[in-house]
Parts: sequence; C-alpha cells; structure tokens
Amino acid sequence: MLFYIICIPIVTLISVIVPLYTAKQIVFVNNSLYNDLIRAALIIFCFEIMRNLVRLVSSLSIGLFFRESLRTLQLKSLGALLNIKNKNLDTLPSGVIIERVNNDCSKISDGIPVIVEHLSDIISNIGIVITIFFLNKILFSYLLLGSLIIFCIKRVRIRKWFEFDKKIRKANEHSTSFICEMIRGIRDIKVLNANQSFLDEADSRIISKNKITYNGRKVLRKYDFVSGSVHDIINLLLIFLGIYLLKNDLVTVTAFITIELYKDRVYNIFNAYSSLQEFLKDFEVSSTRVLDIIDGDKYERESFGNKVIKKAHGDFEFKNVKFSYKDNIPVLKDLSFKVKANSTVAFVGKSGSGKTTIFNLLAKLYDINDGEILIDGTNINELTEQSIRGNMTIINQNPYIFNLSIYDNLRIVAPKATKEDMIEACKLANLHEFIMSLPEQYETVVGEGGITLSGGQRQRLAIARALIQKTEIILFDEATSALDNETQDEIQKAIDNMKNKYTILIIAHRFSTVINSDNIYFMEDGVIKASGTHKELLKKSKSYKELYELELKNNQ
Repeated sequence: MLFYIICIPIVTLISVIVPLYTAKQIVFVNNSLYNDLIRAALIIFCFEIMRNLVRLVSSLSIGLFFRESLRTLQLKSLGALLNIKNKNLDTLPSGVIIERVNNDCSKISDGIPVIVEHLSDIISNIGIVITIFFLNKILFSYLLLGSLIIFCIKRVRIRKWFEFDKKIRKANEHSTSFICEMIRGIRDIKVLNANQSFLDEADSRIISKNKITYNGRKVLRKYDFVSGSVHDIINLLLIFLGIYLLKNDLVTVTAFITIELYKDRVYNIFNAYSSLQEFLKDFEVSSTRVLDIIDGDKYERESFGNKVIKKAHGDFEFKNVKFSYKDNIPVLKDLSFKVKANSTVAFVGKSGSGKTTIFNLLAKLYDINDGEILIDGTNINELTEQSIRGNMTIINQNPYIFNLSIYDNLRIVAPKATKEDMIEACKLANLHEFIMSLPEQYETVVGEGGITLSGGQRQRLAIARALIQKTEIILFDEATSALDNETQDEIQKAIDNMKNKYTILIIAHRFSTVINSDNIYFMEDGVIKASGTHKELLKKSKSYKELYELELKNNQ
C-alpha cells in the first residue's frame, strides 16, 4: 500500500506536466523550430515511459494489497460467523453468507485503490483545466457549464442506480441461497423425482433476479444515452463557438487546438467525481453487509466468561434449567440432574423429549432461558470458550464429513495429532481395516458430506474424529444409529473400553447402547421422569419398560 501511495503522486505529476509541456511546445509551431519540437517529442516520450513504469509498480503493489486485504476480510468474516449465536445462524441462509464473504469482501478490498485512483484522476486533470482557463476564459466557461450539466444528469443516475442496487443484492441472495440448497440436496432431488419442480423454482428465482437487474440496467442506459447525447451536442457547439471566436480574433488557433485536444479533461474531473460517488455508494452497501457480520449489532454474538479450566474433571450439573428455541414453546422445563466425573450416563426417551437439547446447552451452542449449568462446579457462563468446547467432544447423529481426505478430516480437528494417533482412533472406531482396503487409504477424498461413504462409515469416521481430540468428556448423540448390529456391537465395545476413563454421556434410541450405563435418565416432554440403572428403571418406570419392550418387539 505504501508503494502504491508513493507511485500515485508521481503518475499524477507526470499526467499534469506532459499536457502543459505539450501545450507550451505547440506555441512554437509557427516559428518553425522543428528541432526543438523533435526534442520535445522525445522528452514527452521519456515522461510517458516513466509513467508506464511507475504505473506497473503501482499496479503490482495494489494487486498484492488487494490479495492480502481480501484474505484478511474474508477470514475476519468467517471468524465472526463462527462467533454468531446459533439461533441467528438458524435463520441465516447460506447464500447470504456466500454473497457477503465473497462478493462484498472483494468490493471492500478493491475500495481504497479505486478511491485513490479516482482522486488522482481528479488532481491530474486540474492542471489541464487551469491551462485551459488561461488559454481562453470564454471557452473555459463554456466547457465548465457543459460539464456541470452532464454532472447533474449523472447525479440523478447514481441515485436511481443505488435504489436498484439494494434490490439486486437482495434478489441475488434469494437466488444464490436456493441454488446452494439444490446443490447440497441434489441426490435427494433425484430420488424424489423432483427435478422439474426444483428447476421451475430455480427458474422463477433467476427470472426475478434478472428482471430486477435488467430494469436497473435499463434505467442506467437511458441516463447514459441522455448524458452521451448532451456531451455530443456540447462538443458540436464548442466547434461553432470556437469558429466564432477565431473569426473575431478572440482566441488564437494554437489555443483553440490545445483546448480541443484536452477538452475532455474538464469533463473527466466531473466524471471521475461522479464515478467516485457511485463507487462510494456501492462501497457503503458492501461495507454495511460485511460489517453486520464482523462487528455489527444485527446478529447476536456468543459470549463467554474469563475463567479457565485447562483440563476438566468431568462433573456436570443442570440446576432448574429452562429453555426454548422459540418463544412460548418450552423444550426443557425446570430440568435438574447431576453427572459425576468418569461415569457413563445415558438419556433415553421419545423424539422431542429434549435429549439433544441437553448436549446443545452443555456445549453452549445456545443460551439457557433460566437456571444454571455447572461444569466442575463453575457456571458455564463464567468459563472461556476453550474451557467448555476444548474439554468435550460431541458425536452427532448426522455428522458433517468434510470434502477432504480421511487424513485431512482427522488432521483439521487435531492438527498436532500424529499418524499413529489417527490409526489408533480409527481402530477404536472400527474403521481402520476399511480405510486400508481403499486404493488411496487415508488419502482417500470422501466427497461433500462424505457421500462416497456409507452411513455407518460416515458415523465411524465422525467417532474417530472425536476420539482423536482426546477430550475428557465425550457426548454421543445417537452416534450409533446408522450402524448395523455387528458394527454397533464393535462401537459398544469401544465405548465400554472408555468407561471409567472418560465422562461419557449417551443419547440413544437403541437400549442395547445404554443398558450398561452407570445411570440412565428417562425423559418425557422436557423433564426427567425417572432415573437409575437399566434394571432399576425396568422395575420402577412403566413408561421406560414399555419403550424397552417395544424395541425388543421391533427387533424380533
């Protein structure tokens, strides 16, 4: 950026000197000083070469500035997105995020160079305007008046375009979001035989976006036609005015030729100013959209405390916790329970009873409405993010597998893990033998969402990915639901091997996964109805027994 700032005044100075020097030499044409004119031409050529070299340096410098500033902005935007509360992200379409992280960040990064370039154009043209003023004040006044007329037309054009630009961006987000959804769900679209209906919906959104864009461009073209026509009329009248002044000896031929050569520099000052205004409007919109994500008030940020727990012991407690994802629709109702360190605790119940919500709140993915959550006796709101999420790992029912190699899927969550650590985790997750059967083994790229893997293989990779983090607390959220009975047995053995070494919380529909737990909480409608070991619950909870017997019946 410093190189660019140094280069711009040099280019500007040369841009002022060359026309002034050229005008000075034209005066000597009538004196037949041809040798002087040749020398002048060579001097002008040297100036132009110098200007081109400086422009090359400045363009290379600003290219580097654009690259690095874009990187910084995009990383800050992505980092800020990771800090936005989940309840806001739940309603924020991915297309909106993509538009802002890519297009808007790019426009902001391009901002400073464009602004400096427009300002340098204005400054470099001022020298020419001053020259025209001294050559002939009548022609100068005429050009100034004509430029002001064109400038007023362009001001209206900018205002109209700004109104359309906001609508176009919104339509782009609407269209991009749906296209992203189509791409992510393309396999489901095929099996649902919904190709045409999705294409029709995409067509509708694209038509809507293109219509708004076309209408905006149409307005611009009309104003460009008017300003262009006015510009041509002014130039034509300038010739007539010049002829009149020549006939009446009010201007010299040399002065008129010089003014005719450089008349557009007067227009350029106003054009550069108009373009700068237009860009600043666009820049303002992009900045607002990106800064809304980075540090605006539009989206709530996750907040954490200052207390640090480097290595959690593993005790949990929920005290009278109340929570709802949406207002007036409670999910957890005055929930209280304790989990001791290095114990294995399970949560069972019908879908919608609030089991997964417990894990979401424990990892502080959402904030509770009322009550307290304690980790090792400390309120979760007082702990740092690392103290909470760095001490626990959640293995979800539908884990997202990244479109990377198996090795990179493991490395990205545990950068310091060795290859031996990865193999050990995969063996524990009963995945190593399958990986070694692949042609590229651990370097195998698994596709978006792990599409090249079966459901069970994806889940086992997610388990291996969690185990490699070696946290003291492991939360299994229906983590064995996609596994066949044989594989589930292997995973169950792995879980059993971890007993008494980790604090393990399990959510499962399959009772075979939880019957060996130290304690089981049976949930209904956001409250704990009963707790105890599997054998104890069979005796004291009718609902638990019915649910267990129903599973046994379904498995027969």
